[in-house]
Amino acid sequence: MSAAPPAQDDDSRAGFYFALIAYLIWGVMPLYMKLLAHVPPVEVIAHRVLWSLPIAFVVIWWLGRTQDLRRAFQTPRTLIMGAATAALISVNWGIYVWAIGAGFALEAALGYYINPLFSVLLGRLLLNERLSRAQWAALGLAAAAVVLLTYDAGRVPVVALGLTVTWGFYAYLKKSLPIGPNQGFTLEVMLLAPIALGYLLWVQWQGTAHFGQGITRDDLLLIGTGAVTAIPLMVYGSGAKRLRLSTIAMMQYISPTMVFLIAVFVFGEPFGTVRLIAFPMIWAALVIYTVAMLRARGRARESAKINRPV
Repeated sequence: MSAAPPAQDDDSRAGFYFALIAYLIWGVMPLYMKLLAHVPPVEVIAHRVLWSLPIAFVVIWWLGRTQDLRRAFQTPRTLIMGAATAALISVNWGIYVWAIGAGFALEAALGYYINPLFSVLLGRLLLNERLSRAQWAALGLAAAAVVLLTYDAGRVPVVALGLTVTWGFYAYLKKSLPIGPNQGFTLEVMLLAPIALGYLLWVQWQGTAHFGQGITRDDLLLIGTGAVTAIPLMVYGSGAKRLRLSTIAMMQYISPTMVFLIAVFVFGEPFGTVRLIAFPMIWAALVIYTVAMLRARGRARESAKINRPV
């Protein structure tokens, strides 16, 4: 993780493998979370926070970035932004854990499929970024798919939209957090840890805790949530800075595709006619979006070469 990142227009092999490992872990995470479906989501999230903390500390110490955390706690603006991202990621985790346990893994996959398109929309609404016709077409196609799913189910796909909105705003605010991604994640779990610990002590006192009842499968699984939470996030942070944006844009569909396949073929969630229409609409929107982004990036590189001083 300590190797120097590549040039801006090049990909690092190490970066590719770091990102791939992260996406593969996220892709199979539903299988892990399904084993904890009988545990209340809030309790699972509290354990994810607490058991992530020592892993995050070790990584930050190994990277020699502990001073960044000290400065963060001395800077009110950084603390406020860290608290905001911590709140968003905890809500995102909660929706995801509940969705897997309650049989809504397909909706979870849908949420992460449409997230890149939501980020484009955020750029337009919050940063006044101009969108190409292809981007508008992708957004329109994805919106039509959501409307179709809403009409068929008789309800808004709350899980998908909840995951999309919380992760979209999390990523948006995370870009403005004035510390690195690994330090930012450590700051978030440090801020969440007192709340998580307080909740776990309360459920222990109430006698409803699923942890600490002897060395059981639940104990081991809840401890393991720290690894499956912290490791992919921190490995991804090391990989993303070594890869081009276009490479990350292509790789980000690995996880939701794996979640989709697990939901249909392992969990046996229903995939009826309407979903058979709506999901290809989402996939087509992503193809349009990705191709438009790659073409725009290619034109920018060619323009930079032409205008480069000799």
